[in-house]
Amino acid sequence: MFRRIGNAIKRFMYGRYGSDQLNMALLGGAVVLSLVNSVLSLFLYESSVYTAIVSPILYVLMLGLLGLYFFRCFSRNVYKRRQENRRFLNFFTRLKDRQHRYFRCPGCKQRVRVPRGKGKLSIRCPKCGNKFIKKT
Repeated sequence: MFRRIGNAIKRFMYGRYGSDQLNMALLGGAVVLSLVNSVLSLFLYESSVYTAIVSPILYVLMLGLLGLYFFRCFSRNVYKRRQENRRFLNFFTRLKDRQHRYFRCPGCKQRVRVPRGKGKLSIRCPKCGNKFIKKT
């Protein structure tokens, strides 16, 4: 019986995107918003501002994150979901990278990585060869 249910779920998910790091971040964000809403409701249960404004906003944001999670999870447009996840991962790797600065070439808009803390640098774009000066 459980094998039939498992096979039915596998057939349903065939061709769909599934889960990735961005989906896990969306799900984590929804859980955090839910927990924040629950904790605030314990301490501010008598506050009319909380019950009228803050609680519904947190609830709608949580539902929005969950809706986006399920949309991405069951989407059949795998190419777009992979692009979204790649952009998300690129953003967070640049956010964590404390040893480099990232600049855009004014000529071709290529992203260029240079070491941080070196003062003014003359940067040569590897794609188009354009030189520009930036402070790191």
